[in-house]
Parts: sequence; C-alpha cells; structure tokens
Amino acid sequence: MSKTNVRVAERGCDHIDDEAFVAAFEALEIAPMDFRHREHVRLAFAMLRGADFGAAAARFKRALVTFAASVGAAGKYHETLTLAYVALVGERMQAEAYSSSLEFIERNPDLLDHRSGAISQYYDVAAITACPIARRVFVLPRR
Repeated sequence: MSKTNVRVAERGCDHIDDEAFVAAFEALEIAPMDFRHREHVRLAFAMLRGADFGAAAARFKRALVTFAASVGAAGKYHETLTLAYVALVGERMQAEAYSSSLEFIERNPDLLDHRSGAISQYYDVAAITACPIARRVFVLPRR
C-alpha cells in the first residue's frame, strides 16, 4: 500500500481537495472502504467540472471500472446507474455554482439517497439494479 493510500484510508477523503481526490482515485490510492456512493457523486462532480460531459463521463467510467477491478469487485459496476448519476450531477452543476464537490454534496443531499432520492424520479431503483442488461449498457428510464 502506498503512503498516500495509508493516509487516505486512515482519514477518509474529505481532507483532500477535488483535484487530489481525482488523482488519488485514478492512481488507485483510495481504500475501498473510503469509496462509497457519496464518493461516487463527489468524483463525478470533480471530473465534470470544467470538462466536456462526454469526455468526463468516459473518464469516470474508465476510472470506476479500473478501480472496481483492482479491488476484486468488477461485477459491481453498473452502466445505467453510473451514467444516470453522472448526468444528474452534470445537470445540477449547470443550475448553480459550487466551490467544491463537498459543497455540491452538502447542497444536493437527495443525490446521496440511492434508493428513494433523485435517481428514483427516473428509475425503479430495485428493478434497474437487478437488470443484467442495464448493468452492461445504458438503459433509458421507463417512467
């Protein structure tokens, strides 16, 4: 484990700024226990900031797939939920200015409720989570 990984694992990720968070994630220096749904949202914000949506979404997916594989959780990646959340974060970023991903999360707590929050306005979360096709390819909302 690298020196950075030990530091991140001991203290979580909130002590590092967005740029350092992205760099640590892409370098596989974030401990799996420190990368939960909240950090997915934070990472999406950090990668989308100042970037083209398509390029940021592709970067996010690539980093997430690599991270999941590195921690033995390749089967956890879900294409539809990943891209839907990236789109929601991007949309919210256009509506208001945020100084950081931490401020974004604080002001958008409904993005952190994976079961009945913002994503549930578009998807039946239990059904889409269980759908093998939606895990592999992006599926449009049916609601």
